[in-house]
Formats: sequence, C-alpha cells, structure tokens
Amino acid sequence: MAGLLYDKQQVSDTIGHIVARTMRMDMTWDWPCGVAYYGICQAYEVTKNEEYLTLLKNRIDEYMELGLPNWTVNTCAMGHCLITLYQHTGEQKYWDVVMSKVDYLRANALRFGEQVLQHTVSANNDFPEQCWADTLFMAAFFLLRVGVALKDEALIDDALNQYYWHIKYLQNPDTGLFYHGYNNLDGSHMSGFYWGRANAWAAYTMSQVGICLPQCYLYPKFLDVVGSINDQLAAVKLLQTENGLWRTILDDPDSYEEVSASCGIAAAMLAKGNPLHLKYINKAIQGVLQNVSPDGRVRNVSGGTAVMKDRDGYRNISRDWIQGWGQGLALAFLAGVLDAENGRNDGAL
Repeated sequence: MAGLLYDKQQVSDTIGHIVARTMRMDMTWDWPCGVAYYGICQAYEVTKNEEYLTLLKNRIDEYMELGLPNWTVNTCAMGHCLITLYQHTGEQKYWDVVMSKVDYLRANALRFGEQVLQHTVSANNDFPEQCWADTLFMAAFFLLRVGVALKDEALIDDALNQYYWHIKYLQNPDTGLFYHGYNNLDGSHMSGFYWGRANAWAAYTMSQVGICLPQCYLYPKFLDVVGSINDQLAAVKLLQTENGLWRTILDDPDSYEEVSASCGIAAAMLAKGNPLHLKYINKAIQGVLQNVSPDGRVRNVSGGTAVMKDRDGYRNISRDWIQGWGQGLALAFLAGVLDAENGRNDGAL
C-alpha cells in the first residue's frame, strides 16, 4: 500500500524479537498457541526466514510425539500452522492432522440453526447454541483454507455459511460493529457489548476471504462478507484512539486500549487495501510498535475473555501477561506491513 510510514528494519527486527519470545512460551495445543503460530507462519511467508519455519516444525513435532488432545472449535486453531508446515515440507503427517480436525468440524462439532458451529472450548457443551466471533478465526477461516487447498466446494460452502450466519447473528446493522456473542436459545447478545477482540476476529478473517478464495466474486455469500467488513471498518476507524489503538470495548472511552484487537483490526485494513484507511494504519503501526518490549513481548493484551456479564467484566480483564493471541496478531499485522506492497485484495467490491 503506497504511503505507509514505517522503518522496514525496525519492523523486521521487531518481528524477529516477537517470534523468539513466542517460542519461549510453554503453550499447549489450543487456541492461544494456534493464533501465535499462525502469526509465526505469516512472518515466515513474508520474510522467508527459514529459522521461523524450523522453530515451528520442531515444536509441532514435539507436540505430536507427546500426544494431541481431543478436538474442539478452539483447538482447531492449530490447524492453521499445520497447513503451512504441510505446504512447505510436504510431510503427510501434518495434513493428516489437518484432515482429522476437518472431520471433527464436519461430523462431530456441535451445531445449531442453519448448521452454525457452536463455540466450544472443551469436550463439554460449554455454551449451548451460542456463536462467538472467535469461531471465525478458530474454525471458519481454517475450513476455508482447507476447502480452497482441496478445491472442495462443499467445504468452501460450509466455511462461507459460517461467515454468513456469524455476520447475521453478531453484526449490528445500525452501527456496523460486532457483538462478542449471540445466544440462539433466547435470541440475545447476552451482555451486548462491542468487544474489541471480537471485532478483530471478524475483521481479520473476513479480510482474508477475498485473498484466499479464487474467483471469490462468484460466491453469493462472499458478497455478504464484503458488505459486512466494509461497514465494519468504516465504523471502527472512527473509534481509534490518539495512540493509534482500539479499546477493549470499542465505544467505551473508559475502557483500556487493547493491543491484540488493535493488531487484528489494523491488519484487516491492510488486507482490504482501502487508501482511505491509510492514516489509521499508519497510526496503528506506531501504536503497536510502542507496545512491544525489547525482548518481543506484546504488551497490553487482555487475557482470555468469555462473554462477560457486564461492562466492568470487560474493563477488569487483566492485561498484565504475555498472551499467545497477542503475539500472533501482532505478527500478522507487522508481516502485513512488510508485505503491503504486494497487496492482494478483493478489488473494488
């Protein structure tokens, strides 16, 4: 994207620090690790630094030797790095695990309504007939990537169906913003707040559909994705703070600035490639870089967050600790900055 303002060496060095710090974390096979390692994959794809792929391969091999958990929607997030490992090593064992995750999502994952994936974090029925924006990253985007790789139209349709219904359930057409979750049993958005990271999950994954899916314009449900993200980004840009970040409740001036949400939203703006968003992206670059410690820890990232009961529930989530999703979304954003000149978006849609 022409007009981006950043120091290439600084961004490259920061990516290296974040990767190194991330690989020192003792994450298990679950969604924090899945988002973190997706970010490392994005960093590898852009920089072609073989060390990143080697670190990732060695860790995934260790996990596989130790034994893998039962699948949930959240554990399917680890499928993203397995796709990348298979593509670059050709080792069938990675693809076999990818397909076991796909089989789970197709045949065993809890669904409701129009085959919408219920958000699950364990083997239990944790949140009956609830859809959360998180599922778009953990499962829908993953299904889309596999469907495209296999040229499996049924899988692509399932993925796009997840996007379609998550948009219908979670996006407020009056504001363009996404709620955190939706309860199909009572038709409510529960506490009803525009949680920052929920909007990041939605924006980032929607921004990738047109990049990932060949001839995306031939899929009617893709046009809903385009309309949704266009409305969302037009609204969310106005809520950026002077520090170039977004808040953990987007429209609450008393809630804190949250860096993982900021990275996901800014990365979505990069991927969409709308020049009217350039000034917001440039502010975000500086805001994010100022929140990365010299050793690569991404700071001010909120902890794991359920759909909270009230405003204070979101405001009081700790942001004192390193989190895999903060590391991964920062890497996705900064890799996108380096790759912006090779922008591949969905055109004028």
